[in-house]
Amino acid sequence: MSILEAMFQRQLYFILLFAGLLVCRPVASAAQAPLPDSARVNQKRLLLLGVTLGVGYTGMVVSLNKAWYKEQERTRFHFFNDNAEWKQMDKTGHFWGAFQQSRAGADLLRWSGVPDKKAIIYGGLLGIALQTPVELFDGYQAAYGASAGDMLANALGSAAVISQELAWQEIRIMPKYSFHTTRFAGMRPAVLGSSSSEQALKDYNGQTYWLSVDVGAFLKTETRYPRWLNLAIGYGAEEMVYNHVPANKALGLQAHRQFYLSPDLNLLYFRGNSKFLNSALYLLSMVKVPAPTLEYNSKRGFKLHPLYF
Repeated sequence: MSILEAMFQRQLYFILLFAGLLVCRPVASAAQAPLPDSARVNQKRLLLLGVTLGVGYTGMVVSLNKAWYKEQERTRFHFFNDNAEWKQMDKTGHFWGAFQQSRAGADLLRWSGVPDKKAIIYGGLLGIALQTPVELFDGYQAAYGASAGDMLANALGSAAVISQELAWQEIRIMPKYSFHTTRFAGMRPAVLGSSSSEQALKDYNGQTYWLSVDVGAFLKTETRYPRWLNLAIGYGAEEMVYNHVPANKALGLQAHRQFYLSPDLNLLYFRGNSKFLNSALYLLSMVKVPAPTLEYNSKRGFKLHPLYF
């Protein structure tokens, strides 16, 4: 992850916070109760949305440009193939980030009264629009370069929002994130982070990305399956201090993938009449709730975690 990507990921929380504070209605979310196409656009809300995102987007690009110029001298624009690095954990993170940004974009346009289909398509492209400048700036960094793999992951994240909304009028498969600190960050703090907040962004050893499936949404309405109970499939990797295999082995480490199966809470099921509660649930819905988890990895086989973070 470049310094630009680390800075940019922080912008994600602002966008989600803005969306969570605005779009969360009592009982039903915008995704489950979309405005009819005949509804008129709320010009005041649309103006507020445009100004806020416009100023935020401009500030993001300017700050990224300054960080890029400070960190690296200009080079010719170039691509760098990093698809084999970090066991693709960085690509999974790009998918998660673009998904959540696009999800917020669609909900914010709905909140502004934009007809549902237009809100889904235009808002659903927000992830690509926000992530692209990062790759453009990285393309001029000698130490990095633009990543076609990152751009593909961004596009897939946005596409996952648009396709679900068009097909089901709701999000049934939610990408989620969880994190725990690891001993590996201390072996290379300059790259993996020296504080907990930095490690949450940079230490792929402690990150897990999930696909949380709203099982009840796929069943018949008369089924008594609890709608608050999701099933989550997770992916992670560990023992990655260096991408260079010999350097990793010199530390006695063997990078390997991890796969998880765990129950999860459908937090949006618990929405009520409190705007504060609904906003909190909207934001927390992108994070996996700690729960008993079954892990499989090629190094140790199966392992049961009584409570996995």
